[in-house]
Amino acid sequence: MRGKGWILGILGGLAELALPAAAQDGTEGGKERLLRTEVVTVRGRRPLKEIGIQRTRFDSAALRGNVALSMADVLTFHSSIFVKSYGRATLATVAFRGTSPSHTQVTWNGMRINNPMLGMTDFSMIPAFFIDEASLLHGTSSVDEAGGGLGGAVRLGTGPAGTEGVGLQYVQGIGSFRTFDEFLRLTYGARRWQVSTRAVCASSPNDYKYRNRDKKENIYDEEMNIVGQYYPTERNRSGAYRDIHVLQEAYYTAENGDRVGLRGWYLNSNRELPMLTTEYGDETEFENRQREQTFRGVVSWERRREGWKAEGNGGYLYTRMAYDYKRDVGNGTMAAMTRSRSRVQTLYGRARGEYYGGRKWLFALDLSAHQHWVESADKNIVTQEGERATVGYDRARIELAGVAAVKWRPTKRFGMGATLRGEMCGTEWAPPIPALFVEGVVSERGEVTAKASVSRNFRFPTLNDLYFMPGGNPELRKEKGWTYDAGLRFGVGREEGWRFAGSATWFDSRIEDWIIWLPTVKGFFSPKNIRRVHAYGVEAEGELRGWLARGWKLALRGSFAWTPSINQGEPMGPGDRSVGKQLPYVPEFAANATGEISWRGWSLAYQWCWYSERFTMSSNELTLTGRLPAYYMNNVTLGKGISLRWAELELKGMIRNLFDEEYLSVLARPMPGINFEIFIGIKPKWGAKN
Repeated sequence: MRGKGWILGILGGLAELALPAAAQDGTEGGKERLLRTEVVTVRGRRPLKEIGIQRTRFDSAALRGNVALSMADVLTFHSSIFVKSYGRATLATVAFRGTSPSHTQVTWNGMRINNPMLGMTDFSMIPAFFIDEASLLHGTSSVDEAGGGLGGAVRLGTGPAGTEGVGLQYVQGIGSFRTFDEFLRLTYGARRWQVSTRAVCASSPNDYKYRNRDKKENIYDEEMNIVGQYYPTERNRSGAYRDIHVLQEAYYTAENGDRVGLRGWYLNSNRELPMLTTEYGDETEFENRQREQTFRGVVSWERRREGWKAEGNGGYLYTRMAYDYKRDVGNGTMAAMTRSRSRVQTLYGRARGEYYGGRKWLFALDLSAHQHWVESADKNIVTQEGERATVGYDRARIELAGVAAVKWRPTKRFGMGATLRGEMCGTEWAPPIPALFVEGVVSERGEVTAKASVSRNFRFPTLNDLYFMPGGNPELRKEKGWTYDAGLRFGVGREEGWRFAGSATWFDSRIEDWIIWLPTVKGFFSPKNIRRVHAYGVEAEGELRGWLARGWKLALRGSFAWTPSINQGEPMGPGDRSVGKQLPYVPEFAANATGEISWRGWSLAYQWCWYSERFTMSSNELTLTGRLPAYYMNNVTLGKGISLRWAELELKGMIRNLFDEEYLSVLARPMPGINFEIFIGIKPKWGAKN
């Protein structure tokens, strides 16, 4: 509980500026809000802007499961996306519809937060308790939000707490491997003001035990003859971490209805990188550590009037990362082998306007700009003369985007839309990016709706793709492709009783000039364009909610994805056997299910996910190191809410990896077996009204 004093101390020094409850996106079209216990569900007539859009929303039950959750955990158990994780507090990236991590665009309150060096986002660095709104935009549906989302986009946002007076929430988590998780939130609400301060602190030695199946120990008899072998049990070495997050928000509503918001998010992370299962050295003989400091700030303004809406955003992002690798040279002195440093700065601006022509037409225009400055260097290079040198790059790049969209609903049961996106990256313009959407109600009984879409898309190479030393390739071409979607959505039942809803979508993406890093004869990797990748498949999800008996409530949800992602390029050489094979680290099948039953403040939740086998080599060879077997994951949580006169208390106990599964998500990176964590939360009732 070392972070508790730190959190309280830093919050005491934060100034509480105030600004107001900006209404959330998607309230047009007469949509009504229905409030549930711990879950907010939005239903009603679909807004014009949602015509043809395939979106997966995460409710508060998914985002507020427990304070230890990151967005990587939320995506694992509540979506069909494959999350490639190295373990808790280590890199977690996603494969959306069989694409690579850089093909998934991520926005936070409108600002794109993909690292411009790598093109991807580490979801383990995003606490779920810092996110109030989260949704997935599948395939073509991401064109309005961001360019380059060949797989799709993840849209994250924060909003006002909606309280009156002063409020406080504190949660303490204590778990296996001496893990401590803490969350604190202070809120203040008035007629025009909403202010919130959130802080998260997570730390652990992370030294869990596992059976190392990449090593064998011999068993000897008295004459030193080998009479048997076994796999040794080892601890995760050099895996400690400490992450601190602080999020300050302020919202204000003016007399004329204008809404202004200010959000600032600071991250300080210090993580060791665990040793591989194939390493035999002692952990005290080396240091392998990554440190990061990041600040993200966004200011927003919004004006709504009858028939139109205008909004503007501005933001700044700063990231400083350091990676150090040191080894004991033999006399107890640690010598630096690698000293990698990088600094990223981004300025962001966006303006958007929407005009509604009655209940049938919507016209929208969106302009945005991201200006990046990136410095990346290894400061520990030794020249042939034996002198120290710095090798890296220092680059600036601007990314401009403009989007024009029109949506039309001529009848109650039919709607269509068109979007045209233009993008410039550096000095290069992408060809026009069109997208077409259509949606029709097949049957009002059962709420059966069919929808389809098609779009073109482009993704420019990242700065590391172009300039990383050694290996960067300035001659890379931008990736391009077409995506086709078609699907059905349905819903039966009533909110006050039982309700069953679901959807199924077929998609097909054909991507040219896919960028992949390959080994060279010079001993390092370099990116190249391969001719074509064909990613296609099916996504399905369903949800069942209802009341079993008086006071008993049941909620079930599940999703499934079949995502072949096949290399259809030309062989790179006579020994290239990757053509016609599944891309590395992309499972062909993924599924998950969650269930929760609640009664009089008690709740019992179960989570399950499954990923099919993944290949570690582009040739899909079935060798000891060429594939990772399929695995299942099971978690269970028991909770109890207690209402006292002076406070609301919440007690939770969680078991992760319920059946002690031995599994790997990444080669030579074993995951923890069965482990436990308990959480105690408190919300005093002084001065706050929800």
